[in-house]
Amino acid sequence: MSPSAIRTIATTPSLTSLESYFENSKSTYIELNGVNTPKQLIGNALKERVLNIDHNTCEPGDEDTFFVADLGEVYRQHMRWKLNLPRVRPFYAVKCNPDPKVIRLLAELGTGFDCASKAEIEQVLKMDIDPSRIIYAQPCKTNSYVRYAASQGVKQMTFDNTDELYKIKKLFPGAELFLRISTDDSSSLCRLSLKFGAALDTTDELLALAKELELNVVGVSFHVGSGASDPFAFMKAVQDARSIFDQAESYGFNLHTLDVGGGFSTETFEDMATVLSEALDTYIPSHVQIIGEPGRYYVATAFTLACHIIARRTIKDPQSSEQSYMLYLNDGLYGNFSSIIFDHQNPVAQVLRTNDRFYFDTIAGQDSSDGVEYSIWGPTCDGIDRIAESIRFDHTLDMGDWLYFENMGAYTKCSATRFNGFSDAHDVIYVASEPGAKALMGMI
Repeated sequence: MSPSAIRTIATTPSLTSLESYFENSKSTYIELNGVNTPKQLIGNALKERVLNIDHNTCEPGDEDTFFVADLGEVYRQHMRWKLNLPRVRPFYAVKCNPDPKVIRLLAELGTGFDCASKAEIEQVLKMDIDPSRIIYAQPCKTNSYVRYAASQGVKQMTFDNTDELYKIKKLFPGAELFLRISTDDSSSLCRLSLKFGAALDTTDELLALAKELELNVVGVSFHVGSGASDPFAFMKAVQDARSIFDQAESYGFNLHTLDVGGGFSTETFEDMATVLSEALDTYIPSHVQIIGEPGRYYVATAFTLACHIIARRTIKDPQSSEQSYMLYLNDGLYGNFSSIIFDHQNPVAQVLRTNDRFYFDTIAGQDSSDGVEYSIWGPTCDGIDRIAESIRFDHTLDMGDWLYFENMGAYTKCSATRFNGFSDAHDVIYVASEPGAKALMGMI
């Protein structure tokens, strides 16, 4: 299917059909190619790739780390969103993981896209996605990027200060503007209000200036922080947004959209959605459009990373004579494990292959005192490049063995670097554990 074939799903499933979909999914994952579960599908893809690597004869790069991405998981997350937040149209946060097939699938499912740079906007537009499905959600924009957005018809964009309003007046006076307000994001993994968002005591001034400059303010936006954990942060933010709607009306603006930002994660989604839905129903009239900017919610659990043990160092305790090991992988903090630093993640190593046997979904690292102790390190020459300080396995691992890490889809590949000459371009093998995803992506 070519990019020009991307379309929006014409109809939205009813809540009844979505509930039925999830009830059926709980009892039987649809059998695909003789594989019964998403786990088996991912495990088979990992095994097939590793079996094709001969560490004794392969070329440089052949044994690099790689991902397996289950597009079926992205599809399920979308259906889960529609079930729990039917009023909120998702605009996927491209920065979280700009994987082209993820973007293509979400485009097929009818989502919009939250872009923060020219490159992200360009990537989405090149897939023949209409510019009306993009919000340039960057309150402090580069001049040339604003001109680019104007030339491409990407009208929706955010602002949070007077200087940005003067910039937009000069470069794109026809833009459709969202006033981004600050929120309490103290419970989030990554706080954003320290950098972005207008304080509530400044919004009157901003709206007055927008009116004076004859700019078109159409909505309010906020973000409770990436990986938020307090559902009631949404309640307070929606209350604040409603006050801005009323304030804007006094200046003659007719706001029609609220952007509730991101902060959604799969572990707390239903709790967040319940509070957010209640807040929207209480404070935001039904005629107002609601959009959101989920990122990690869609992709975190969809990507599994496989890494090769390139070296091992034996450590002997002179007091107890206990033996432990330092394992060095072909990936680390400067690569796909950047999420340890930037996103406060704690990836857990699991054994994929050792002694020429595969152990997918059977051996996870332990924090207990049982087994052999390891520390796990990345390949660079920097001493901070450590993935795990202490982890134990029942097996003795060695060079040539493979580990894998689940839940590696958010803020991993997108922030990998080429530090020390290591590659930031790693293969992605795609599987689809849902017939709907397979059909939309032409994988049948």
